[in-house]
Amino acid sequence: MSRADFHQQHAERAIAEARRLLARRESLGPRWLAWVATELYQLSPPAYAAMVRRELERLSQPAS
Repeated sequence: MSRADFHQQHAERAIAEARRLLARRESLGPRWLAWVATELYQLSPPAYAAMVRRELERLSQPAS
């Protein structure tokens, strides 16, 4: 499977996972960063975890 195929196949799931992680930010407060790092570490395969990290970054950016 090519990288583009992998991305296309898992994009929606990665976005949903990033939203799930962001939804916990307020309730966890300062512990969120350590918690989210642990959650990301458990994701597999690494290419999928990287997709979720990128989505977290994208969704965390203020709207322009």
